[in-house]
Amino acid sequence: MKFVCDGMILSDAAFTVSKACAVKTITPILECIRLHAENDGLTLTAYDGEISIEKKIKAEVIEEGELCVNGKMFADFVGKISSFEVIVSSDERGVQIRYADSESFMQALSSEDFPRIGDRFVEGKEYFEVKESELKNLIAKTVFCCATDESRPILKGCLLEAKDGQLTATALDGFRMACSVCEATEGSGALKIVCPARTLTEIARMLDGEELLKIYAEKNLLSVAVKDTVITSRLYAGEFVRKENIYPIDFTTRVVAKRAEMIDSVERASVLIRGDKNNLIIFDIKPEKIAINANSDMGKVEETVMGELEGKELKIAMNGKYLLDALKVLDGEEVLLSFNTPVTPFTLENTENKSSQYLILPVRTSNAQA
Repeated sequence: MKFVCDGMILSDAAFTVSKACAVKTITPILECIRLHAENDGLTLTAYDGEISIEKKIKAEVIEEGELCVNGKMFADFVGKISSFEVIVSSDERGVQIRYADSESFMQALSSEDFPRIGDRFVEGKEYFEVKESELKNLIAKTVFCCATDESRPILKGCLLEAKDGQLTATALDGFRMACSVCEATEGSGALKIVCPARTLTEIARMLDGEELLKIYAEKNLLSVAVKDTVITSRLYAGEFVRKENIYPIDFTTRVVAKRAEMIDSVERASVLIRGDKNNLIIFDIKPEKIAINANSDMGKVEETVMGELEGKELKIAMNGKYLLDALKVLDGEEVLLSFNTPVTPFTLENTENKSSQYLILPVRTSNAQA
């Protein structure tokens, strides 16, 4: 194999696909990027057992061929020589990289054992279409609520449902839930999948336009092409939690407040509880105001935010980080918080645009009893 290409283009491609290189694995090939030089281009591919990222770039191919190099090392190295034209060639010892009047050598592995998950995917009949900007926004509003531990693997994913011209995303980690919706073209019809949060995050990083994106799902795989990059990912199998069984039907306490004021107040209250297990803050909701309190060994904070109360007064404790995460992704000037009791889930949403809702479990404490 031998090819010549622009160092900046090669560096960008290597950095992109290296996000799918495995770390600390007993299978060295999964730590690699596969370099495949053919015709007038170079294809770089990485796969860690869950997600595959493939990117094609232009290159002058002198000798066709393919091999695998350590992904993180290769990406870091070519990033340091991005200002040069790069000549990459291989022999039985490994890969040689020439740039300016210098050259370096890197060990390589045969590509025979490299998994071909992307090659096996065939565009099937099941797909949906959505604008890039709409999908990017949808992911930002939900994926942070996905679980990060292995106790319930399916909760590490986000439920995507394409139906009736809408794409709905639902994520929860056992303590909070996010649900957001955007416009979408049904494509092949109703579609319901659970996609890993990490896959959605990588897809979102590549989206920056208004183009219509076609997302395919076949059996246990998802595939999406963004310009010259293709992401293929395994999907989670199993029954996702039904949000209808969690979301309250009605509420006894509702309060409307300015979102910016609440963010500022909760952030200040959170300074002294930073590092505490529950990041505990307490809301004492009264007519026309919300008293926000936080106490720790370092001191205490007492804040007041103006609010319009409808229903019963309430005192409730909650995780300040969970509240801030939801407040920051909402985009309305005012937010509606809805409660029932100090020990049952409460919700947040914009007062006008209802496309996103957040549900948070309160923290049980004797100081927050009504």
